[in-house]
Amino acid sequence: MADPERYTLDTSAVVAYFENEPGADQVEGILRRARTGGVEVNASFMTFMEMLYRVWNRRGEEEGKAAYLRLKALPLKRVEPNERLLVTAARIKASHPLSVADAWIAATARITSSTLVHKDPEFKALGAEVAVLALPFKAQQRQWQRHSTK
Repeated sequence: MADPERYTLDTSAVVAYFENEPGADQVEGILRRARTGGVEVNASFMTFMEMLYRVWNRRGEEEGKAAYLRLKALPLKRVEPNERLLVTAARIKASHPLSVADAWIAATARITSSTLVHKDPEFKALGAEVAVLALPFKAQQRQWQRHSTK
């Protein structure tokens, strides 16, 4: 039996899914296939933190925690920090103009040999280092996205 396809969801892909933005249908299809075991879907520990703090910052603690619980309920494999992930994230951050959070997320895709699903033009800098599935980019960034730590 062949290995299942693998994906890593960037925080922007999760937001697209939760807020029914362009590309939500693609994320929904991936998650539907994950529920049946057809694909493996990963998410960095950083995606969980970003969802919690961004929604908390924008809509309050209660909604932030609710978004976090919704994310935990998805058919995702949460990838926690370890030495290999740390070194890979550091190498990516040292070599590409990405935020620290994006470097962790890209490293997650790299070490899990998965396709990074995102809506973030910043990931174009990765070139061929990580396979990507770019969802439609938004013309304007959300105000809460500008609060990301670079």
